[in-house]
Amino acid sequence: MSEQMYDVVVVGGGAAGLSGAVALARSRRSVLVIDDGQPRNAPAGHVHNFLTRDGTPPADLLAAGRAEVLSYGGAFLDGRAVSAVRSDRGFTVTLADGGTVAARRLLVTTGLVDELPDVPGLAERWGSDVLHCPYCHGWEHRDERVGVIGSIHQARLWRQLTPHVFLLLNGDAAPDDETTEALAARAVAVVPDRISSLVVESEKLSGVRLDGGAVVALDALVVAPRFVARSAVLAGLGLEPEELVVDGRVVGSRIPSGMGGATAVPGVWVAGNITDLMGTVISSAAAGTLAGAAINGDLVAEETDVAVFEYRHRIHTMFEQEGWEERYRAKPTIWSGNPNPQLVAEVADLAPGRALDVGCGEGADAAWLAARGWRVTGVDISTVALDRARAHVDSAGLADRIELVHADLRVTPPEPGAYDLVSAQFMHLPPGPRRELYAQLASAVAPGGTLLIVGHDPTDLHTSVHRAHFPDMMFTVDEVASALDRSDWDVTVAESRPRATKDPEGRDITIHDAVVVARRRPA
Repeated sequence: MSEQMYDVVVVGGGAAGLSGAVALARSRRSVLVIDDGQPRNAPAGHVHNFLTRDGTPPADLLAAGRAEVLSYGGAFLDGRAVSAVRSDRGFTVTLADGGTVAARRLLVTTGLVDELPDVPGLAERWGSDVLHCPYCHGWEHRDERVGVIGSIHQARLWRQLTPHVFLLLNGDAAPDDETTEALAARAVAVVPDRISSLVVESEKLSGVRLDGGAVVALDALVVAPRFVARSAVLAGLGLEPEELVVDGRVVGSRIPSGMGGATAVPGVWVAGNITDLMGTVISSAAAGTLAGAAINGDLVAEETDVAVFEYRHRIHTMFEQEGWEERYRAKPTIWSGNPNPQLVAEVADLAPGRALDVGCGEGADAAWLAARGWRVTGVDISTVALDRARAHVDSAGLADRIELVHADLRVTPPEPGAYDLVSAQFMHLPPGPRRELYAQLASAVAPGGTLLIVGHDPTDLHTSVHRAHFPDMMFTVDEVASALDRSDWDVTVAESRPRATKDPEGRDITIHDAVVVARRRPA
């Protein structure tokens, strides 16, 4: 078997399993359906009470369902699953041929087995003229002669469909007086004798023969099977069937389940007749859909928890030195090699002096400033970035005007009042550290000097630009400008400035730079 870990393995390819698989595949889950090709309703000629599909042969319905699963990317494996156990990553399902498949979640829809009464010849006619459900087969046998073995409840239901109903006690005790009266009132004949065999003429049921030799003429025979869940695959997970009692009678065994088909074992769901013994094809299909939705929701919750953990870890590490070293080592270059456009727009007309380039990266801004007469101190936390910056400024012949410094300004703040220009381009940090750093950068501006802060406006997260989604790391111009003491600063620019670019799919979009320019008042 493939080592692929599926999001969900569905065991059982009937109406419940296929519906669950469709719901999951449409939610873009990787789904594998394991099916042994033995549907419970295979002997039946048609499916009934399935809205818009009434009268469809069961095999045709399953074929259509398989096609739908495949159309959404689901996969199938023909075989019989014999066991399932927990693994480190989820579950391992073993097949009869020894193969295994792995899944994060399981949906088991293996249905049930009908244990029929021990009447000679009965099993051979099961699904043709030996029936069990008035809702599945009643219309097709309306007004016919129908014998019902043992079930008073079934006799009453079939009496709605035909006036010719016979309750065959098959040697069991007679009903109480009140029930006998009710049956008589509905003209249901009660036959006490044991059935010795079925009478078949021209490959069609014509009656039942009683022990005494008498024959009750019938067109159809209704039985009340014992419904036994096909649940052996779940035994290794500790899920055992429980008896289901209806009107004081044990009608079979089922795997108990809760909302959406969840079992007592986390990560395992059931749907269809394995848990709902009375379920029809359409109700089993609906249950499969609900179970698929519940499983998808459970996976989403798990993935969200993992994402939150990783998100917190990234926030904790991405701004530290090793995080930046890894980022720069991952590619030969990260930035375009051109100066940031807002630096060019705001500084081109300033008289050169001493500049601090915060987070200088690969040196494009520092080189642009130096070429215009500025003496630049470029600071970065990454040694890889600084090596590239040195190569850049050396090739430009500007090394004598640029000092490159390895430092974390959160730990070693810049000298107060030392710079005529402090430029921080896209220096994004968590809110607390950002406010502290920006206050240190502001204090590093000399009287009469300029503070330039540029960042990604939070509205960029509403576009398809695919920025790293860290809303708290982004800031508005008001946040930055409001932190400056207006008795010491003149804020000359505080705007979200549009900039045309393309998203990763090549579409033209507009993004916005949060730009703050402030002049420190002379002493």
